[in-house]
Amino acid sequence: MDLNSPSSAKLLTFRRIASHRFCFLSTQTIFSIPSRRTLGFPFSGVRCGAGVSAMVAEPRLVVKDRIDLTENEETIFRRLLDVVDHLKLNTQLRVAGGWVRDKLLGKDCYDIDIALDNMLGREFCEKVNEYLHSAGEEQQGIGVIQCNPDQSKHLETARMRICSTWVDFVNLRSESYAENSRIPKMKFGTAKEDAYRRDLTINSLFYNINTTSVEDLTGRGIQDLKDGYIVTPLPPKETFLDDPLRVLRAIRFGARFNFKLNEDLKEAASDDEVRDALMCKISRERVGHEIDLMISGNQPVRAMFYICDLQLFYAVFTLPENAQPEIVEGCNRLCVSHIDAAWNVLQLVGCSTFSDEQRRLYLYGALFLLLRNTAYTDTKSKKIPVANFIIRNSLKLKANDAEMVVSLHVAVERFISLFPFMESDREPVLAEVNLDDEFLDIPPTSRKRVLAGLLLREIKSFWRVALLMSTLLRPIDEIVGDSRNKESERRKEIFTNVERIITDLGLDNAWEVKPLLDGKAIMAVLQLKGGGPLIREWQQRMIKWQLAHPNATAEECFDWMQQSQSKRAKLDCCA
Repeated sequence: MDLNSPSSAKLLTFRRIASHRFCFLSTQTIFSIPSRRTLGFPFSGVRCGAGVSAMVAEPRLVVKDRIDLTENEETIFRRLLDVVDHLKLNTQLRVAGGWVRDKLLGKDCYDIDIALDNMLGREFCEKVNEYLHSAGEEQQGIGVIQCNPDQSKHLETARMRICSTWVDFVNLRSESYAENSRIPKMKFGTAKEDAYRRDLTINSLFYNINTTSVEDLTGRGIQDLKDGYIVTPLPPKETFLDDPLRVLRAIRFGARFNFKLNEDLKEAASDDEVRDALMCKISRERVGHEIDLMISGNQPVRAMFYICDLQLFYAVFTLPENAQPEIVEGCNRLCVSHIDAAWNVLQLVGCSTFSDEQRRLYLYGALFLLLRNTAYTDTKSKKIPVANFIIRNSLKLKANDAEMVVSLHVAVERFISLFPFMESDREPVLAEVNLDDEFLDIPPTSRKRVLAGLLLREIKSFWRVALLMSTLLRPIDEIVGDSRNKESERRKEIFTNVERIITDLGLDNAWEVKPLLDGKAIMAVLQLKGGGPLIREWQQRMIKWQLAHPNATAEECFDWMQQSQSKRAKLDCCA
């Protein structure tokens, strides 16, 4: 390894953070671990793994003895067998992977992947159309996803509609990998070879359509499903080095089903060589997709605990090199602690309060809440929030996702400053109100409404998300007894009270309020011949006035504007 190369430097930096053997110190501000009161919720300071074992165990999933097909599945499989019989193909049709696992668990699954033992998927789709033509039925279009090693797509997959359902077709395969390459040497394989090349034993099961039977060719897939174990068919380090993304898939399925990770698997996942391979050999898009599935899944916190416990946090959530304040040891544990607290209070408030997208971004925002005031300097000497870097660069998610998380962090800070007023009957005094306008003359009884309304206009329909997130940073008085649940209850109470105040103030759709006067009317009052920044300035001032006077008419707004302009003209003359 060339220790002077940029990639080597990044790996060495990562290893120092992940192994806890080094601490970052500099003459600049150090990002210290917050206290209980700063965090707003307790953090035990123990390793992340303790959080996993401390989680409430869910009942084990019941594994069925047979697969019950839906009417649509029976129709699809009968049609495929008709093709084989009519054209005398001597082909074994097997449904592979997740569909078999989910059906044995009694769950619906609509992703049907057919593995073929003696032809390519595209060839079989052409046979389907040949059968449809002979039966006088309409032929279907065939979509072929070509091999694309650069995008980690190493095998051609064909897709077509069978009985109005999209079905994927691929051949059974045996793969081997060259050193330092993700491009496999692929050949037709047996069903057993194909089963052993899969990521986990619970995903290696087949349903043989020809024999209507489940095939467990690794000899332990069904038992691991019953026992709740995440195990690889081959030695885990070998499996992970073949495709390091399998580490994250193991974590995702372990969290999703509340299954226990095999000890050898955990040891391999924590191996320096595997972590380095995950950072260097797997595209950030693939990493981001797996993380997004975890965050959007049913157990996002358990998944993040696993990532932290296996020392993969900094391999997944890579950080910029010049972040200020510097990020030191313990940041990963605290980030996971934040999402844990966020998840707990969300369960009490009710997930139905938010849309799926709002819930997803709420959890991302909570995970990186600790980094809300940390930024780095990009190549154009621009300060960029570290949370933006992680979402855009580390995970390669949408730009809108990064922008919304950053906006949520900004809104959280503003909500925190509003809590003293929103949680009490007192109105903010003028010295506490920064409206950046000396001519507004907002009545004291309206200041709370104006401040809250301006915040909602910035964050729009995500204001409840920001409000709930801000409760995580609200200091809670010392609680005796079951502090974890009681603190979550207290945060729910804060959220509910402030939400009620905002809705009682009639601000729920404050971002939809338009200025009562258009640009032409403003120009008439100001006696201007053309537009410009002054028009925008008065429109912003007008919104503040309207928030203070929600029932005002356009005529009243016109009169107010004339009076304000007159005051300003007099002051300018005196000056």
